[in-house]
Amino acid sequence: MTFPLLDTTAAQAQNLDLGKTAPRLFTDTCSACHRSPRGLAKGRYRLTLMMFLKEHYSTSSNTASELADYLVSVDVPQGGPPRTGAKKPRKPRAPAQAPAKPD
Repeated sequence: MTFPLLDTTAAQAQNLDLGKTAPRLFTDTCSACHRSPRGLAKGRYRLTLMMFLKEHYSTSSNTASELADYLVSVDVPQGGPPRTGAKKPRKPRAPAQAPAKPD
């Protein structure tokens, strides 16, 4: 009984995301569940977002980084500037005035 020779050459892995722009990465990988990239960063820090994307959704650190940069750049609340992940400083309160003394 003879056995056919097994092909022992290693398969070459391909990075299908290589060379894609961040908007294209979103369209190809995220748009099935998310209609828009706006608001997905939800004010998170870029590094935190990149690590989350790397662990769960992207094929490489570079892909996760590009996608995180893109999501942070379009994370614009309605009618406002892009979020930075930091809270806005509070306005100082006016000093409380003492009630007027009756004459």
